[in-house]
Amino acid sequence: MPRWLIIIGIVLIAVGLLWQVGGRFLPIGRLPGDFLFKGENTTVYIPIMTSIIISVVLSLIFLIIGRFR
Repeated sequence: MPRWLIIIGIVLIAVGLLWQVGGRFLPIGRLPGDFLFKGENTTVYIPIMTSIIISVVLSLIFLIIGRFR
């Protein structure tokens, strides 16, 4: 169990770094399917397209990992 927690932590750090660096080249969070509604006192952000892309990428990663197990 501790080994899996370390691996998950490393993966989260790597994803965070890629998100920071990759955000300059790929506008994750500002894609043309992400909705932003601004009112006077409120802002509502609905990242539909970003969620779909992240879901597809994670599904492919887990599919590849599952094939090697």
